Amino acid sequence: MEKEKQPLFSSYEQNNSYMQDRLQVDKSFDIVNLDLEYVGRKMSMFFIDGFAKDDILHLIMKFLAKLEPEQLEPDTLNKLLKTYLPYIELDQVDDLNQAADTVLAGPTALLVEGINKIIIIDARTYPVRSPGEPDLERVVRGSRDGYVETIVFNTALTRRRVRDRSLRMEYMQIGRRSMTDICICYLEDIADSSRVEDIKSKLKEIDTDGLPMAEKTIEEYLSGRHWNPFPTVRYTERPDTAASHLYEGHVLLIIDGSPSVMITPTTYWHHLQHAEEYRQKPLIGAYLRFVRFIAVWASIFILPLYYLFSTNPELLPEGMEFIGPNEFGAVPILLQFLIAEIGIDMLRMAAIHTPTSLATAIGLVAAILIGQVAIEVGLFSYEVILYLAVAAIGTYATPSYEMSLANRIVRLFLLIATAAFGVIGYMIGTLLWILYTVRMKSFEIPYFWPVLPFSFRAFRDVFIRTPIPLKRERPKVLHPRDPDR
Repeated sequence: MEKEKQPLFSSYEQNNSYMQDRLQVDKSFDIVNLDLEYVGRKMSMFFIDGFAKDDILHLIMKFLAKLEPEQLEPDTLNKLLKTYLPYIELDQVDDLNQAADTVLAGPTALLVEGINKIIIIDARTYPVRSPGEPDLERVVRGSRDGYVETIVFNTALTRRRVRDRSLRMEYMQIGRRSMTDICICYLEDIADSSRVEDIKSKLKEIDTDGLPMAEKTIEEYLSGRHWNPFPTVRYTERPDTAASHLYEGHVLLIIDGSPSVMITPTTYWHHLQHAEEYRQKPLIGAYLRFVRFIAVWASIFILPLYYLFSTNPELLPEGMEFIGPNEFGAVPILLQFLIAEIGIDMLRMAAIHTPTSLATAIGLVAAILIGQVAIEVGLFSYEVILYLAVAAIGTYATPSYEMSLANRIVRLFLLIATAAFGVIGYMIGTLLWILYTVRMKSFEIPYFWPVLPFSFRAFRDVFIRTPIPLKRERPKVLHPRDPDR
């Protein structure tokens, strides 16, 4: 949707009045309009209090105050831009609406009498926290910096690790009212150009007032399948993880206001990898990945399997008769699982909304009071708590938070299908889950690749943490322009 343009008027007073009306200066205390006069010309500055760097604007005003009228003649605009405005990021626009929108984003607009352009001084600063280590992607060895909520800081953290002349940072805005800054980041010599253009076109098609939830709102527009629980993009708050994906040929989306960078496209297996595996020796990394896979599979299948064996003990192989509750109790096992699952989610929500200093107390209440008392009164059995704890550990061991939530939905689906139809329900439920994920695509990339369609080299790299010197090819499914590392 194109924005309406308003060329500058011939009169300085008309331009100044239009900007004041467009920005509603008299109705917002943080929108500042300074009426100035230097070198015999009327000037006006428009900026947002809190975004503008006071020291830079003060320095510019000092330089303007020292000028003589003859120093700006002839060609006043070029003299100001190239000689007498001591700042790096300067621009000029001939559209009053564009100038007003630019002011709302943080830069300062300078209106000068006798000039048919508005000078944009990008002397802005945003409130920002220091780049600390992300809570969700901690490593024992490695960098401790992470992305923050300011887009310029995030692009700098990325470029610090990718000093390639083909690294592209393309800027655009999304949202008619929010005008949120977006950066499309990719390596031009590696990334598939058709995929980059496809992502750009999809972003340009987004027509909405704003992006209240930043990257999550964009994901909902890009993914298309709104009720699909599985994430089709991956998020990371680690610059080193983002850089490694750039070298493979992925395209990153950096959204202002979010500390999470979106990685596109991704497969199911991308969500099961973690930076810690590459911060250790290859053999240790392969072992850690193997343990992580066991934890993830356990989080999905262990509860339905336990319920199946508990209700059908004849299915148990010889020597495993100990599986199953010694006493069934008054509450059915299925209901115990459902109550416990909802209880865990309630505790997770309580932990999110609880101050950090009280989070330990929440854990003690859950583990000692609720759990022990529930067992003693007969609401839960010991084995239900045991297997539920294993499933919960597997859920929290999943590197991708979005994938862990999707796996929880799959677990509940399999549990209910097994309770309703027994062995047939378990088998058909598992088959439906496999078929659903196999048919999925992330930006035209098969979601279950390299398992289906099968690729031996990529399959080996997924299940075994391959030493970096042996990874000489980029993933073929991304169609990189430079396939060799």
